[in-house]
Amino acid sequence: MHDTTSQLGKDSGHRAWWVAAIAGVAIVVAGAFSTMPGILQEPLHHEFHWSRGSISLAASVNMILYGLTAPYAAALMDRFGIRRVVLAALGAVAVGAALTTTMSAAWQFTLFWGFLVGLGTGSLSMTLGTTVTNRWFTTRRGLVTGILSSGSVLGQMVFLPALSWTIDHYDWRPALVSLTLAALAVAPLVCLVLRDHPADAGQRPYGSDTFVPRPAPATGAARRTVTVLRSATRTAPFWLLAGAFAVCGASTNGIMWTHFAPAAHDHGMAVTTASTLLALIGIFNVVGTIVSGWLTDRMDARRLLAVYFFSRGLLLISLPLIMTDTVSPPMLAFVVVFGLLDLATVPPVIDLCRTFYGNDSAIVFGWTNAAHQIGAASASFLGGVARDTFGSYDPVWLVLGAACAVAALLSLVIGPRPTTSSAAPQKTEVTRTAKRHLGQPRPKPGIDVERLLSARPGACRLGRSGVRELEHGDAGHHGGARGQPSAAQSLTEEHGTE
Repeated sequence: MHDTTSQLGKDSGHRAWWVAAIAGVAIVVAGAFSTMPGILQEPLHHEFHWSRGSISLAASVNMILYGLTAPYAAALMDRFGIRRVVLAALGAVAVGAALTTTMSAAWQFTLFWGFLVGLGTGSLSMTLGTTVTNRWFTTRRGLVTGILSSGSVLGQMVFLPALSWTIDHYDWRPALVSLTLAALAVAPLVCLVLRDHPADAGQRPYGSDTFVPRPAPATGAARRTVTVLRSATRTAPFWLLAGAFAVCGASTNGIMWTHFAPAAHDHGMAVTTASTLLALIGIFNVVGTIVSGWLTDRMDARRLLAVYFFSRGLLLISLPLIMTDTVSPPMLAFVVVFGLLDLATVPPVIDLCRTFYGNDSAIVFGWTNAAHQIGAASASFLGGVARDTFGSYDPVWLVLGAACAVAALLSLVIGPRPTTSSAAPQKTEVTRTAKRHLGQPRPKPGIDVERLLSARPGACRLGRSGVRELEHGDAGHHGGARGQPSAAQSLTEEHGTE
């Protein structure tokens, strides 16, 4: 009892929580940048007379790069460390936002905001949260993932009303300067607190009983990122997750955070009021994402995803009926429920990536997140085109509601979690293969292999462990370390080459 109490006390002050907190602050600041295209549309349209399609193009490029950068950022964190990548990303978003204040043409908006800010925020996406969680935590991963996932929306909630007020009372340029200063202010905290691995602080991962040495830097970050993608694309779960997550991006970042405020303004609602509703969505988003992480530790992630998508689809279809020039009770109900569901999909998706792809889960999730951002970019651009074409956003809400129903079905057909029983047939084949290799080279005449294994318990244990490692390695997702000798090789070296 004393040991358990002492263990809990030690974990409660673990450095992992401080590292997660600073990573969360960086994600919060990056999240604030994602809200800007929605509240910049009207000011840029009036000042420069740009079409909504051209403004949405910059937002779409930003979202695509956000998604494509994420898997490479995860690999770069394995190569250069978390802290260096986060500092470089904060510098990129600060420079991009500052240059945006000097633009005079639409292509400059695409370059400064679309490319620079997209690269920076992509490196501060949930791949950062996934990497921190995988390295610093062995327990409560779902909860930590939920908390960090809510960071981007928390940034929207904290910054959006203030940014919207600044634009209404002053100009859009001071709002971007505020974001630039916020990004620069986080950099010293990252330098002081953030560490790449528990071993750097002389600690074990949270919840672990053993000290884990810091692994050697992974070389060839770009090659590894592509290799992991190539391997993942040969599996059905990746495509199902990517398809469902693309719909997730289209129905949240792509349409809500880019076009909700303009759509509400079409119905006579003030942009500041619409921005406040988005901030309220962010408040409930934090609650929903944390609760979803808690549920992911306890329930089937596939069923959670299906429920989330189906419910979100119903909400989007109902939106044209409840959007008015004032904040009505149905609209408040929409804000609460949509907020609870908005990013609730992230913890189950990360859990499924971790289940199917093991140590490569951060990179695989990065590629899945790329699909999320491609969906978001498509909805952002096509939403603007639809508004210019039809004069209304109503068709967009209906199409995305139907897409969410498809995503719910995709979530349900994802294969079950790999289990020991499902791997049993493969174990038999691997065992036979190992035994065949035991005969090459042949043992001395008169030595029976089965009798040799039973007479040498140590060798027998090594063989069984090696077979398990070989089995998992062949499975491709749960394997032991590459390059480790198999059971057959170990026993052959010990007994077959005399």
